Amino acid sequence: MAQQKIELQDLDLQQLVEVKKQLEEELSHLTSSFGQLKQAQNRFADCIESCKSVDASNEDKTILVPLTSSLYVPGKLANVEKVIVDIGTGYYVEKTTEDAIKFYNGKVDFVKENLDKIQATVAQKQGNLRSLVDMMQYKMQIQQQEQKAAVKA
Repeated sequence: MAQQKIELQDLDLQQLVEVKKQLEEELSHLTSSFGQLKQAQNRFADCIESCKSVDASNEDKTILVPLTSSLYVPGKLANVEKVIVDIGTGYYVEKTTEDAIKFYNGKVDFVKENLDKIQATVAQKQGNLRSLVDMMQYKMQIQQQEQKAAVKA
């Protein structure tokens, strides 16, 4: 998305309202994206914890295997050396628990970088929105003063 610099003082009140609406929509979308990325980061962190809990003491124990986020089925932990890792878009790979932890740590770091970028963008857009609202209030005051002056004249 190309960024264009707009001088707020050059816009009339109606144009400022439109820009404000656009900024609010962008902020809403970014905030939603931030929440989704945060959930993904938490899921990856949960995967790391699950991988760490797979050890020799748990071999042949009955466990609950998640099919979805709310549906679990009983199963036995037959191999504690390797786990199946969802690498995205429906593909699964067998990895050692150590490699799986490295994979998920990489995912957590990648998501964290994107969260930081989104957070910086949100802060910038919020600053732009505050400036915009200030300019709108200033222009409304000027408009009210002009109307009062016109009534007196």
